[in-house]
Amino acid sequence: MAAKAYVLIETSVGKTKDVVRSLAKLKGMMEVHAVTGPYDVIAVVEGTDLTAVGNLVTNHIHPVGGIARTVTCLAIDVS
Repeated sequence: MAAKAYVLIETSVGKTKDVVRSLAKLKGMMEVHAVTGPYDVIAVVEGTDLTAVGNLVTNHIHPVGGIARTVTCLAIDVS
């Protein structure tokens, strides 16, 4: 079953546009938006399972220049 997560991202000052552009190129990135509020970017990611989502966040999102901090929220089905 596919896994989905919302990644809330704080960026360094002046780096939001660069971060959005870099994230949009990543495989597994479903949506990426610059937003207002306590976070600068919200990304929606999908993977084949939780491990794939974790690897995407750890190995491909965290290294992007300009990212200061992330919070990953796994989507759950409550129906």
